[in-house]
Amino acid sequence: MNLWYNTAGTLEGTCSTMDLDELLARWEESYKKGLLTFWALLLLDERPMYAAEMSELIAGASRGTVVADDNSIYRAMRRFENMGLVSSTLQDSDAGPQRRYYELTPLGRQLLARFIRRNVDVFQEPDVAKRIAAVSAANH
Repeated sequence: MNLWYNTAGTLEGTCSTMDLDELLARWEESYKKGLLTFWALLLLDERPMYAAEMSELIAGASRGTVVADDNSIYRAMRRFENMGLVSSTLQDSDAGPQRRYYELTPLGRQLLARFIRRNVDVFQEPDVAKRIAAVSAANH
């Protein structure tokens, strides 16, 4: 990236493709931290599940754009449990030790529904969808 300020104090310069990739990676890193919460709560709305299962399903549902290891899932679930968004129970497993299953509480369902109404549904509005399609088509 070759940026500088001109004498009028305006930022000028160029951004190479490699720099664009770096900028995108930084933006996505920040963006994806919030997406883990969304995907975890969305999947738990379907049924209770354990961390390794959630990790695999989040990667699949997000088409590989959000990847979280089991430890990240456990940390998030502990945080959500402390907030009253999920509850957990230990259940026997055919494959070894007991597994901790997480499920959404009524508060978690309400929060997820409100988040979707405020932050996800807007992307389905015709004017927004049209803008997204135009950017995607122009840069594909």
